[in-house]
Amino acid sequence: MFDKVRPRQRTLAFFALLALACIGAVTGALLLANARLDPDDPQSALLSAGVMAGFAIFGICAVMWLIFDDMVVRPMERLAAALQAHAAADMRRGIDTAPLRHLGELARAAAALTTRLSVTRSEVDQLLARSTSKLTSEREQLTRILSAIPAAVLMVSPDHRITLYDGHAAMMLDDQHHLGLGQPVFDYFDEIYLRAALDNLSDSRRRTLGQQVPTADGARMLDLTLHDLGQGQGYMLSFPVPRGASPARPVVFDFEMNTRKRSGDIMNVRLRDLTYVVFDTETTGFLPNKDEIVQIGALRIVNGHQAPGEVLDLLVNPGRPIPARSTAVHGITDAMVQDAPDMAQAGRKFHSFARDAVLVAHNAPFDLAFFHRYSGQIGAKFENPVLDTVLLSAVLFGMTEGHTLDELSKRLDVELRDEHRHTAIGDATATRDVFLRMIPMLEARGLTTFGAVLNEIRKHKRLLPDLNG
Repeated sequence: MFDKVRPRQRTLAFFALLALACIGAVTGALLLANARLDPDDPQSALLSAGVMAGFAIFGICAVMWLIFDDMVVRPMERLAAALQAHAAADMRRGIDTAPLRHLGELARAAAALTTRLSVTRSEVDQLLARSTSKLTSEREQLTRILSAIPAAVLMVSPDHRITLYDGHAAMMLDDQHHLGLGQPVFDYFDEIYLRAALDNLSDSRRRTLGQQVPTADGARMLDLTLHDLGQGQGYMLSFPVPRGASPARPVVFDFEMNTRKRSGDIMNVRLRDLTYVVFDTETTGFLPNKDEIVQIGALRIVNGHQAPGEVLDLLVNPGRPIPARSTAVHGITDAMVQDAPDMAQAGRKFHSFARDAVLVAHNAPFDLAFFHRYSGQIGAKFENPVLDTVLLSAVLFGMTEGHTLDELSKRLDVELRDEHRHTAIGDATATRDVFLRMIPMLEARGLTTFGAVLNEIRKHKRLLPDLNG
């Protein structure tokens, strides 16, 4: 019944009740003092009455504040966070008005607004789907054409970073490092030889030039054909592949990298311009100093999007039996990891996959503790910048809200399928979707660079330690 009262009337009744309660406290204290009044020492009784009235008023105000906080302040914070999420992220679910019922028409108006926004976005999505179908078809056609050509292809930006690669190139070069968008081409080809070949191409004033160039690890010599793509467009490399080879991944490209300028200081780089690796692990238990990793799942985000095919999904042999209670959670058995790589091998693959990227995880200190412990056997340290979605949630939604992955997925309308929950790649995918929806919300608050976000999350270091040095 009280929920049907208008907010202004409810607020008036609230403060009227507060005033009446305070008057009642003072009146009760004075009546008690009058009953105990000593004609010879009236001051003592009045002083006691004043102290009792003061404590009573303090208690009444504290209780009323708790009620007001629960009925007004927290619902207002939830409503503000929900509106920010709907304004900044592509959410389809409307606002749940049940926790906001004390806000009356304000909550219902906000729900109606977000519902209309969802409808509008659905209409826009239909238009975009029709507009992008041609692009998707062209991408598939390009993949078929390049797959039929018996050569691997790389396109490289003027600052020597990979902007396109095909499945043949991935198959030929992945043994050195994971081949990914934005990676330096010198991770795969000897820098001195490749720069000399590019100088020869420039001096010859030809558009193509053939030259042998060793791989970066010196293990192979490849017959490269260099193609000049024009002023400010970079260059293309092609090289033969073994007969009968089939591509491991589709054609992946991002031509915006040709015009994007890289900053030497990550603190000044926009969130949208960073490369991220979102990851998760499954383990034998909850003690990073004693337990072991049994699965690693990671996804690479470039230019605000999941790079097609740039996924790492590894089972890891822990070198010990997996406890039944852990298998009950993630479903990984001893038989499944029997032939899997050990932590040293898996850690090297993950380190290669994540190099030059910002690591993103939900409760990152837990997962990274395992990798730090094995850094000696891996032969590499994990010194990447780190963002934790738990801390980002605290920045966006406050300390009073829940910050579990399930709570964040529900709050941000991210699908979290039961069959994928508590698998490394499934949780990494959910964390990726949560994180991508957080970026525009952070930008809406003026937190547009990595440095600005880092300064803000350090205010919540009591929740989780900061891993950025």
